[in-house]
Amino acid sequence: MTDLKLVIFDVDGTLVDSQGDILGAMSAAFAGEGLVAPDRPDVLRIVGLSLPQAMEQLVPDLGTVQRTRMVETYKAAYAAQVTCTASPLYDGIPELLDRLGDIDDLLLGVATGKSRRGLSRLLKAHGLTGRFVTTQVADDHPSKPHPAMLFSALDELGLDAAQAVMIGDTSYDMDMAEAAGIRGIGVTWGYHPADALGAAVRVVNDTQELAGAIGDMLEVTI
Repeated sequence: MTDLKLVIFDVDGTLVDSQGDILGAMSAAFAGEGLVAPDRPDVLRIVGLSLPQAMEQLVPDLGTVQRTRMVETYKAAYAAQVTCTASPLYDGIPELLDRLGDIDDLLLGVATGKSRRGLSRLLKAHGLTGRFVTTQVADDHPSKPHPAMLFSALDELGLDAAQAVMIGDTSYDMDMAEAAGIRGIGVTWGYHPADALGAAVRVVNDTQELAGAIGDMLEVTI
């Protein structure tokens, strides 16, 4: 078995604080249909799901055509906002990615509810294009917490679940990790409260704790 190890990151609420863009795009999607946008906690609760599933949870009584239209309005509004200013990386994330990137045999990946286009735009804005060797997006998989994204990441790199950890801020991330047999590390600076991260093996409060947890689980020095 290879000595490679893999750290897989969620994006929204884990690497970047995108709540301003998410709330703005969701308001546009609801306004486009003459609807009142949900409250902030209700919107943040669905962050991590693929957009069709998120809309289904927010407006379950609407028809499929109308929800699909809202998804497209959301995408357009989000893209317009991110083109102007990319969602900021959380404090300590650039330094953590640099430290992890300097470790031999340690690979970095992404598993996100974003589209391929949205992820590519964000990574380019932050100079992170090429940093992640595997990028699993909503275009290609069922929504979290289905484990398909993680299975694909492992298959791409020829790794076993024991050689990887999943980092995320939502219950969907931790449930996905558990379903794939990958150890999950929950972060508390994102959009779900700590008590929602019950499937996590570890829960951390800052990037220093996160570095320690990754090192402990994967037996690497960070």
